[in-house]
Amino acid sequence: MASGFFALLDDIAALMDDVAVMSKIATKKTAGILGDDLAVNAEKASGFMSNRELPVLWAITKGSFLNKLIILPIAFLLSAFVPIAVTVILILGGIYLAYEGAEKIYEFMGGHKHSAKEVLNLDMSEEEILVLEKERVKSAILTDFILSVEIVIIALGTVTEKEISVQIMVVTFIAILATVGVYGIVALIVRMDEFGLKLINLNERDDSFSDLVGRALVGALPWVIKSLAVVGTIALLLVAGGIFNHNIHWIHDHFNVMPSLLKEFLVGLLVGAITVVFVLGFKKVFGKKA
Repeated sequence: MASGFFALLDDIAALMDDVAVMSKIATKKTAGILGDDLAVNAEKASGFMSNRELPVLWAITKGSFLNKLIILPIAFLLSAFVPIAVTVILILGGIYLAYEGAEKIYEFMGGHKHSAKEVLNLDMSEEEILVLEKERVKSAILTDFILSVEIVIIALGTVTEKEISVQIMVVTFIAILATVGVYGIVALIVRMDEFGLKLINLNERDDSFSDLVGRALVGALPWVIKSLAVVGTIALLLVAGGIFNHNIHWIHDHFNVMPSLLKEFLVGLLVGAITVVFVLGFKKVFGKKA
């Protein structure tokens, strides 16, 4: 009886050791997409009223956890029984991400102006602000869903040869790490100015070290947000291009002369531009009919 118990403990220890090793490998494999995920979600979670930043971020975080709960069991089932479906889903997600990135560039170039309801301003009523928040939270959760699919699939790819128990524990660990780590850092970024103000008000002196640091944080936040908008757009195109490069052999085989990052960015931009043109044409045709 005792020997059986200790054998069980030995099996559990071996399993956890295997999980720890594979989790480390999976974390390295997903590090790039986690960086892109951070840039994209930080940009998505910014631009709200100061007193609404944390509630909005918490709503997005809960949506992200729900995304993982949906994605994980489906990913395990598809990987086991219909592996081609995983590739199809990845490519469709890549098209959406490429479209989002290219549309942002199109808007920046003046191709499309936001309406008053799309941009937060001081003249909006509380109800209009809440409606805008809900729309932006939905958009952020949808983007998170697609990025989460990519993270889960990449992590799953590192443990496909392992037994199902190891797969479940490793990929679940990566999914939780992605959510807690990414949105924890996003929370720190969007609350930079509040922390800076607390440092400024820490004492009555105007030339103290806390005042200097506080003013630096408050002054840096607008630049950080603007930078995140740019980095987030580039990240969307890179993630999309990476999906096409890794899953469409023709692209992977015919553009080997280019550096990997440049190739992924250009491929993502090209697919996004084509998708933007198609969507605009679709809206124009069916908009007129309506």
